[in-house]
Order: sequence, then C-alpha cells, then structure tokens
Amino acid sequence: MVAEVTSFAFEGVEARPVTVQAHLTGGQPTFVIVGLPDKSVSEAKDRISAAFSAIGLGLPPKRITVNLAPADLRKEGSHFDLPIALALMAEMGAIPRDAVEGMAVIGELGLDGSIAKTTGALPAAVAANSLDLGLICAESSGAEAAWAGGDAQIIAAASIIQLANHFKGTQVLSAPKPGELVQPSDIPDLADVKGQETARRALEVAAAGGHNMVMIGPPGSGKSMLASRLPGLLPPLSPEEMLEVSMIQSVAGLIENGTLSRVRPFRAPHHSASMAAMVGGGMRAKPGEASLAHRGVLFLDELPEFSAQVLDSLRQPLETGDILIARANAHVRYPARFQLVAAMNPCRCGANCIRGAGCAPKYQSRVSGPFLDRMDITIETPPVSALDLASPAEGEDTATVAARVARAREVQEARGAINAHLNEKQIAAIAVPDGDGLQLLRRACEQLNLSARGYTRILRVARTLADLSGSDALRRVHIAEAISFRRPEPALATAPTAC
Repeated sequence: MVAEVTSFAFEGVEARPVTVQAHLTGGQPTFVIVGLPDKSVSEAKDRISAAFSAIGLGLPPKRITVNLAPADLRKEGSHFDLPIALALMAEMGAIPRDAVEGMAVIGELGLDGSIAKTTGALPAAVAANSLDLGLICAESSGAEAAWAGGDAQIIAAASIIQLANHFKGTQVLSAPKPGELVQPSDIPDLADVKGQETARRALEVAAAGGHNMVMIGPPGSGKSMLASRLPGLLPPLSPEEMLEVSMIQSVAGLIENGTLSRVRPFRAPHHSASMAAMVGGGMRAKPGEASLAHRGVLFLDELPEFSAQVLDSLRQPLETGDILIARANAHVRYPARFQLVAAMNPCRCGANCIRGAGCAPKYQSRVSGPFLDRMDITIETPPVSALDLASPAEGEDTATVAARVARAREVQEARGAINAHLNEKQIAAIAVPDGDGLQLLRRACEQLNLSARGYTRILRVARTLADLSGSDALRRVHIAEAISFRRPEPALATAPTAC
C-alpha cells in the first residue's frame, strides 16, 4: 500500500497540487525523496526524523521512498515537511489512513515536533477550496488561511502530536478565525501640502484615472510628500482585490498574524534596487516590488538614479499588468497592475545648477524616451516659497478630494474599467473630442511631436478630466488641460510625427 497526501507547489501566486506518496519496503534502511525536490525539500528527511524522535515515534528500519508527483514540476520550500510526515505516519499506522483524506497539507517541522509557519498559506487555502479540500497548516498560519472563506475545513495545529491526537479523537482542534482587518489611522493628509496647486490638481487627476505620473522639481519642493498622499485618495480595495493583493503578500511572507488591510499598497524601493528586486526572480522566484505594488502605487524617487535595465524592465508590466519571469525550466507569472509615480530633480546639481546648460539634459537623458512615453502626466514642482510655508494650509483635505475621485471612478467602472486600463480601441470609443478639442489636439500633435502612444494618453487624461467634471462630452477645456500635463517629446530627425 502507498499512503498519499495532497500538498502544493507555488508558481507565482498559483498553488499547483502535488501528491505526496510514501512507501515502505524491505531492504537496507534508507530515506529517499524523489520528484525533483530542491535542497530544502531534500533536507526534510532529517527534520522529520528528529521530529518523530521528539514525540516518541521512530522511523522503521526499512527503505522509505517518498515521491512528489508530478515528477517534472520542481518542488521548492520547507512546507513539504508536514505532508511528507503525515504520509509516513499513515503508512506506518501511527494515524488512520483515512485521517487526511479530503485534506491538503502544508507546514514546516521543527526538530521538537512543532509546526512552523510557512509562506503561501492563503493561496494554498484558496487552491484547496477550489479542489473541495480542507487544509491542514501551522497554528500560526490558521488566521491567514481562514481568509480564503468557503465551507472547507481548516485545521491549524501547533505540533505534530496535536494532529495525531486530533486524528485519534483524544483532542479536538477548533477551526481558526480570520485575522483582523485593519484600517491604518496615520494616512498622510493632502491638506498638509502647502503651495503646489498644479501638482495637487495633477495628483487628483492621476488618482481618478489611475494614470502614471512623473514630477520634476528641485529638492524640497514636496515631490515625495505629494506621492505619499496618493494612496489616501484612492478608493479602498474591493474584497476581490484585497484577496488578490493578499495572496501576493502571502507568497512574499509579508502577512503577520493573518492581518489584512483594504488600503492600497504603496511601495517605494530605493534607487539601488536590482532588477530581481524590482520585478521578481532569484534562485527561488519571489515577487518583486512591482508585484507587491499590485492594485496600488509604485513610487520611484530619484528616477534617473535607477539603472536603465531596472527601469526598462518595468515597460512590459506598465502595458500588460503582469510580469513573466522566464527560466530555462519554468515560467513564473506575477500580477503587477500598479500605478507608477516617479520623482526626479531637474539636474544632478538640484535646485541651483552649477555645471552649465549641459547638466540637465544629460541627467534627464538617463531615463529612456520609451519609458517616459508611458507616463500620462508630467508636471514640474517649483520651489515652495517661505511665504507659502509660513501661511496656514488652505488646500482641500484628503477626504474631500477622495470623494471626487470615488465619483469619477464609479463612472469609469460602470463603463468596464478605469481609464488607464482601457486599450486604444476602448479609449477611441469613449473619448471623442468635440470640434474645437480635436482641432487643438491636432495642433498639439504637430508642435509637441507626439507619438501614437502619447496621442492616446492625452485622450485618456482628457477623459478622466471630463469624468471629474461630470461631463459626458470631451470638450476643448479637457483637451487643453490634458495637453498641459504632457511633456514635449524630442524631435525625430528621420521620422514624421505619429499623429
């Protein structure tokens, strides 16, 4: 007979089912794990042996073969410890063979028989629900797994001896409850921003339409301050979005005590971040900053200081909303539908350029044209005067602006998606300028040397401006303001304008 237990291997945020088979035969005592395991899985036999010894259970003097099927799927992670241990216990007769029927299992074993938390409890629970299976996990992972909902049973145990007693009926483990849903109270207020009326308006437009934005200004002009106010303007995550974001955080090991939040993510990686840190990857592919910002904001401060390779790696997710990490033996996909906000100084010297006229163009040229072409809104943030700093704040607060943003987004969602996520065909259908607006747009296309992408992005922003004003028509005033948010593009010597 062969004992079988279901577990999962993670590919991105997807949990793929793995059948753990344990078999005992005669011959020289050995413990072999097959099925393309990595180093952490191969070391499970030592942790299991010590854990069994701690609870007074010894491995039989037989040949132990554990197979992880399908054999062509690479198995990574210590969460295979517990399913292997339970399959062995069922094969040895230490627990009833039907004890784990209808259950999936994840968990890492300690040498004392304890069950430690592992990453990926939430996507594992969601996958188990889809397969009509329950889930056995560590006690510390129970609150996270319980967020998967459904009617499936979840058993969260602190040690392997608790599981054995539960299966025998001498101890009953109660089902865990979902962790706390927190609402941070320290969200920065837009009213704290003094001056920068144009930037405040641009921030509202970016929030309403989900547009990418870059701010150019000297140090101390409030670029980082403005960016940190953006998450407060965005509507909270829907339950489906919260689950999607939380699954990424679960795989990355960022969920503590099963605590989730409906506040949209805000990630601000340092400019020294590598490409693997930004888009994901490494020996064991983990989500990068772009994926951790899914459904939220990715803020890149000191934009030209990021390496060109890192910035160009973001061009695909900005268009498609996901990241594909290609390996020789596997392809891992992570969702990455984020809103990009960037800040940069006009030159390397900052506010007072001491290197002559060539400093600013050389510094700004570190960011490629195709990357900047994907930014819907480009604004300048001039220095804030001492008079502005000394005067009391008079701008609208976050709650007031967020209410307008929410109304504009409701209109867009009724059409199918927010404006930044619509393709060219969809934008062309809902963003038709009136006669004066079309004439202005044609002149701007010639004078600003707009690419086809730039032309479409002006229409996106104009449509958002119309939504904020409650207008169904796309008027000249909306086109004019959208053009003011567009950075002039360098002239092309060999190619005509794309419009």
